[in-house]
Amino acid sequence: MVELLNITDEMHDEFVMSHPSGDLLQLTSWAGSKELTGWYSRRIAVGRNGKVEGAALLLFKKVPKTFFTMCYASRGFVCDYKDKEVVRALLEAAKKIAADEKSYTIKIDPDIPAEGNEDTIEYLKSLGFKHHGLTDGMSKDVIQPRTTMVTDISVDDKLLLQSFERNNRTKVRNSLRAGTTVYKAAREELPDFVKLMKETGERDGFLTRDITYFESLYDNLNPEGHMELFMVKLMPEEALQALENDIAKVEKDIRKAEKIKDEQKKQNQLENLNKRMAKVQAQFEGMNEIQRTHPDGVLLSGALYAQAGHKSYYLYGASSNDFREFLPNHHMQWHMMQYAREHGAVTYDFGGVSVEPDREDEHFGLWQFKKVWGTEVSDKIGEFDYVTNRPLYTMAEVMFPLFQKSKMQLNRILKRR
Repeated sequence: MVELLNITDEMHDEFVMSHPSGDLLQLTSWAGSKELTGWYSRRIAVGRNGKVEGAALLLFKKVPKTFFTMCYASRGFVCDYKDKEVVRALLEAAKKIAADEKSYTIKIDPDIPAEGNEDTIEYLKSLGFKHHGLTDGMSKDVIQPRTTMVTDISVDDKLLLQSFERNNRTKVRNSLRAGTTVYKAAREELPDFVKLMKETGERDGFLTRDITYFESLYDNLNPEGHMELFMVKLMPEEALQALENDIAKVEKDIRKAEKIKDEQKKQNQLENLNKRMAKVQAQFEGMNEIQRTHPDGVLLSGALYAQAGHKSYYLYGASSNDFREFLPNHHMQWHMMQYAREHGAVTYDFGGVSVEPDREDEHFGLWQFKKVWGTEVSDKIGEFDYVTNRPLYTMAEVMFPLFQKSKMQLNRILKRR
């Protein structure tokens, strides 16, 4: 018989990190990071004979100017969805707490694949859940991306690199000898990361968050070993050595090309090599100047990395507009994948995507970037609502979004005039 269990935060987190459908967003430290934006949390757990077999972290946020809340088990419930008794017990426990908190709905979006779980969708619907469907990965109609891109990092470096697309493999190899270094940064470097994030947002056209958001994430997740800040710095001395090696290689190739008997082929190769030499020498001169003005190096990019048990996540990334030819992001991604594997992770999640969008789609660039890292699409089951207050749900989830959409469309029309 399945019964309600009273477990500690530590027991909850241990269960989440060890479970196949466990996720970073179900950790108690994640709940702590959300308090800054007005969320609070409660936990539930169920099991048999004292053994935990299902758990959920329930996040609550008040509806403005009312006494009501929304209840959200982000990437929950955490359980085996084939065990219907456990699923039902978790729902009953969630309903009781949601009633206490005056929630108008209980949202869930489990980290389980859509394929092979068609019966789970039907079972949840039979319990009274409303399924939002197999939406586009970046749909604004749901809270979390339904599709994410995930790399299997359980293999060795050789096989991991081989899993990348060919052009990306070349870029990663080049990035490792470009003269940059990746290091685990301290909290004091968060302002530098936020500065890079602002630069990235201005370049790519998206709004960025205030530093307090990133401080809250770091302060809650880092002490428990669930988050690290990585930074990439261009080191002039190392870069100069790499450029000297490039010059020596081009000189060697030129000497080799001069021996080619086919005159046309020789001239073509020499022309390309001389252009390459001119470019490398210009970079060498520029790097000498950088060494003079920035002897301690130049920050080029940064990322917030997270981990929950066997799953690791690339949460946020930022980069400078300068020195992009040194491929700092490629070095950083490779380093973080290695770090994740060394710390027990077997997957590396790049986050949400629209799968194979049209070239004109706003998310096409995101898809292009994430698909070259040996990734597979993690096609999840989607978002569900267990509605407990139909009028308020209709107002909050249907009418208000329609009003916002109409307002945005009207603004676009007025701007065109």
